[in-house]
Amino acid sequence: MVYSMCGRFVQITDPEKIRMGLFELDTDVAALMEFFPRYNITPSRDILTVINTPVPKLIFTRWGLIPSWAKDRSIGNHLINAKAETLLARPSFRDPFRRHRCIIFSDGFYEWKGSGKTKTPFFIRLKSREPFCFAGLWDRWTDRATGENILSSAIITTDANAAVAGIHNRMPAILDPGDYRVWLSAGAEPDRTLMGCLKPYAAQEMEAYEISRFVNNPGNDSAECIRSVIH
Repeated sequence: MVYSMCGRFVQITDPEKIRMGLFELDTDVAALMEFFPRYNITPSRDILTVINTPVPKLIFTRWGLIPSWAKDRSIGNHLINAKAETLLARPSFRDPFRRHRCIIFSDGFYEWKGSGKTKTPFFIRLKSREPFCFAGLWDRWTDRATGENILSSAIITTDANAAVAGIHNRMPAILDPGDYRVWLSAGAEPDRTLMGCLKPYAAQEMEAYEISRFVNNPGNDSAECIRSVIH
């Protein structure tokens, strides 16, 4: 299955490097102990995330936002992405935007070019090949039947920059490192300030290249997913 907008991405960088590269983080030990490189992450999977607790915390969240008020968890299947332009208009995203923001680490993401049955996959990353941060939202949902608490998240999307626009008209909102502290603030921030963080990332720092349809199968999870078809 091929997802629209941002529906597949990669997390391969050791979280210890991420933890050391940021400012002070509270770290869930499980996030370090249970992490392994993943080259084909799909919705509903656990993803490495930093949430905006008073001391930002590195933790796993389930990809697909389940609002705290939801009747059941299935709503998360439809809330993997949140459009930056409509965050304040949708109840599912408005409160998390103001109270529960997060950053989701990635080493690259996938998009498919074309229409109908003929779609060509591309891998998109920084030219530096360093990890970067998607702007995200998170929430905590409690299953009334079992008492289980689930932390879930969504990736915010924005207009595509010049590096991505030839493939897709949307892209994940990638945060400038200078905006990390504002985005992860546990206190109230003006809506305008937060919205200012959600601009298309600098196209000159990114690259996109064609990959094989090997990535189309969610069961394929290896470096082969990001291998260029042009050698």
